[in-house]
Amino acid sequence: MSRKKIFFAGPSVLPVEVLKEMQDQIFDYDNSGLSIIEASHRGGAFDKLYHDCLDLMRELLSIPDDYSVFFLGGGATTQFAMIPMNFLPSNKTADYVKSGSWSNKACDDAQKLGNVRVSFDGKSSNYSTLPNPKTVIVPQDSAYYYLCSNETIGGIEWQSWPETGNVPLIADMSSDIFSRPVPVEKFSMIYGGVQKNLGPAGATFIIIRNDMLDRIPSGLPAYFDYRTHSKADGLYNTPPVFSIWGVKLVLEWVKKLGGVSAMQERAVVKSSLIYEAIDESNGFYLSPVDSAYRSKMNIVFRLPTPELDAEFVSEAQKLGMLGLKGHRSVGGCRASVYNALPKEDVVFIRDFMRSFAADKS
Repeated sequence: MSRKKIFFAGPSVLPVEVLKEMQDQIFDYDNSGLSIIEASHRGGAFDKLYHDCLDLMRELLSIPDDYSVFFLGGGATTQFAMIPMNFLPSNKTADYVKSGSWSNKACDDAQKLGNVRVSFDGKSSNYSTLPNPKTVIVPQDSAYYYLCSNETIGGIEWQSWPETGNVPLIADMSSDIFSRPVPVEKFSMIYGGVQKNLGPAGATFIIIRNDMLDRIPSGLPAYFDYRTHSKADGLYNTPPVFSIWGVKLVLEWVKKLGGVSAMQERAVVKSSLIYEAIDESNGFYLSPVDSAYRSKMNIVFRLPTPELDAEFVSEAQKLGMLGLKGHRSVGGCRASVYNALPKEDVVFIRDFMRSFAADKS
């Protein structure tokens, strides 16, 4: 079987080496006589796997010692409610950047739980641009300042970060974590689903500065209180074992290839190939995103008509390219070029884009 070229936005492509290792180990993990997905999460093989995974996250992202790192189930979407439940008291207001579908949903959920001020709303530009981080002014009485680092649906990404002073900066980094170095110390909390750059769907990583835990009110249900999970290293209840196993293997792969700086270099090269095909097409392909904030993970574009969009996706699929249809809420096309996607697959789509444009122009 020839392997497909996988451009899905999530669940997404995984390193072939990781898939093969999971295949080899799924029945008998490390000669233990059982599968890791059958092992107790309270000790033994999984305990070592889990803490090795956390140690790799700390090492590769240079996470300071005064941060807790753990995994939760429930998907990143659960954090849309947990964040205001934990950090938005009734006498405070939180600031949200509405930059696209995921930050908008986070803002909507926060508004159901407390006072929210919209710091920036990209609606007038159809969410095609972001505020200049250098000009962002954060009210110092804010409970926290919230943003989504990369919008998978809109293909828009923060290239640098605003200065928030004493206000906690919280970011959803589901779709670009480990694609570039991150100054973790600038953030009070970083979280995200793992199913983009880190592993199989099912787990959410949490990176939280420990002094944030002192802000949490009493009386929250146990699972929805970050202190519960910090105290238990994320093992308060049964964790998403299979997903975490995949994350560990992916992190080992990232380390072997040179860490997040190497992933950044790969991301720049791969995304540039597709953006060049767009920009050199004389308008046949159109990126709706402000060039200053183009995502290096999710590249969105349109052809001259919806019919050509559909034909492009169909012809690409015949050639083994999957996942190029844009999100149902925005249409068009989207190529997600996460860390694990081989460069040769990106060269393949770049060449196809050029030939398709030449045939239809």
